[in-house]
Amino acid sequence: MNAAQPLSQPLVDLDTPLLKVNGLTRLYGPDKGCQAVDFELHPGEVLGIVGESGSGKSTLLGLLSGRCVPDRGAVAYRARGGAWVDLYAASEAERRTLLRTEWGFVEQNPRDGLRMGVSAGANIGERLMAQGDRHYGRLRQAGLDWLRQVEIDPARIDDRPTTFSGGMQQRLQIARNLVSGPRLVFMDEPTGGLDVSVQARLLDLLRGLVRELNLAVVIVTHDLAVARLLADRLMVMRRSRVVETGLTDQVLDDPQHAYTQLLVSSVLQP
Repeated sequence: MNAAQPLSQPLVDLDTPLLKVNGLTRLYGPDKGCQAVDFELHPGEVLGIVGESGSGKSTLLGLLSGRCVPDRGAVAYRARGGAWVDLYAASEAERRTLLRTEWGFVEQNPRDGLRMGVSAGANIGERLMAQGDRHYGRLRQAGLDWLRQVEIDPARIDDRPTTFSGGMQQRLQIARNLVSGPRLVFMDEPTGGLDVSVQARLLDLLRGLVRELNLAVVIVTHDLAVARLLADRLMVMRRSRVVETGLTDQVLDDPQHAYTQLLVSSVLQP
């Protein structure tokens, strides 16, 4: 097997959800946080969450990924073997295991998602080591293959991320997350802070990898162009609530809620 490819997976029922979210709520104050969020996510589907700053996007992403605990509501995940896992009935150790095996999380700032003091190859191999692979040759080959996948010169495998540009750091973080063949990836403003040309290159790379690997993705962004390019379905948030949801093209081309209309017309700035 090519080390750059995900671990082999059995055929899955695309009609059965991978993630079920019911009544998910966490509030820090009146309309601060998120509340009463319901949706299902299927294998291979990309869900975009958009809205202005403070709308609740990041809170929702933290709840979905097990990084914080809701006031109420439930998140159920269909694990690789087919059994449903109640995310918040599971132990913290079980949630951490999901994050390093079946899930990935791409941070807005790659410095938060990388180990800056070790080499690029070590950053990629660490995920495989967490799954029990200790074979140096396989780990190094996976590092070389994934650097190529994300368009980084494999000759830089022994360089530390501190020597990389911001765009290269973000691509390395993506390689670190995808090397272990996750089924579900969370992305928090993955193009934030990058200049326009670097953003475009990263988006092309992401779109190709998502389709090639049949990933389910939840992506938070304030950029509607990013959402249109990557997301199959869109969820619009305002003041902690979901105000509109639907297929991305339908939401952006024919918005129904007044707030979505303002977002689309760029009257509200991110």
